[in-house]
Amino acid sequence: MIWKDRTIKAIAEMIAIHPNHPAPHFVYRSSSRLTRFFEEAGTDHVHDGTTRGDWTADTLRKILEEPHTDDLTPPDAFCRVIARLMDQAEAQDEPEERPAALKALNLALGREGFEAFYAEDKQCYIRHVGTQRIAGISTNPHRPLSTLEAVRRLQLAAYLDKCSEDDLIGEVLMPLFKHAGFHRITIAGHKDKSNEFGKDIWMRYQLPTQHYIYFGIQAKKGKLDASGVTRGSNANMAEIHNQALMMLGHEIFDPETNRKVLVDHAFIVAGGEITKAAQQWLAGKLDASKRSQIIFMDREDILNLYVVRNVPLPADALPKAASDLDDDLPF
Repeated sequence: MIWKDRTIKAIAEMIAIHPNHPAPHFVYRSSSRLTRFFEEAGTDHVHDGTTRGDWTADTLRKILEEPHTDDLTPPDAFCRVIARLMDQAEAQDEPEERPAALKALNLALGREGFEAFYAEDKQCYIRHVGTQRIAGISTNPHRPLSTLEAVRRLQLAAYLDKCSEDDLIGEVLMPLFKHAGFHRITIAGHKDKSNEFGKDIWMRYQLPTQHYIYFGIQAKKGKLDASGVTRGSNANMAEIHNQALMMLGHEIFDPETNRKVLVDHAFIVAGGEITKAAQQWLAGKLDASKRSQIIFMDREDILNLYVVRNVPLPADALPKAASDLDDDLPF
């Protein structure tokens, strides 16, 4: 990552602060303690005896050049350095929440579009201000959830029970895929249904080689089963089949590359369960090449991915504040 030199030097000064600094909210570290600091952050950088501030800034530049997912996600080593720097046990002349140190750090990080914060575990994390994506947190959807994450999952589940199909697409899926790193996320819209060739959304993902692969999404609010008819929350799998074929067989125009491209993969997304019978029915209708292009995502996938990626919940999924409740008397 290429960060402003001013930002790097500011963070380096916090790590290798001068002993006579007028506002010492950070711990002074000698040469050996600097080496130990970076060891405890999980790196192998060793102080070479040169000026502490300059060496630390050069070390941070090397760390920021390490492999990372994208420009919205700093390298893991940098996240560990920040977590080590903001250890609450090292608070200097302030509460353990370290408000002054956090303010100084965020003044520097804010120039790059990031901010630091303390989570429930009292560890310091970094998130991108624009997307609120948290760096350095496991996004494994099968990991145990914290108490707060479990509450957010229940809130989103309640929202999925009552939202419309358009809400599922615009308020849930679009933010989720944006946080996951997809680009050019475009909604076809119900007014364009006759021309969308089975796609509610199309988007692209950039590979580390700088190539793009394209995805189409067909979303249904309720449960998908293999009944073959639409009945209550059950969707017509024959309709899904036709839409999947149209999705994979028609070109889309990417205005940024100024060319038409084919969809590489099709997401079949449901706000409810996608039964095994439904998946097997659709797989049986598709040939081997198209079968490998289908990706299923149902309610459980949406809930888990949404929570572990810390995607902000839709406004209607949040509990209403007391001031928002109707205080009128019923007479």
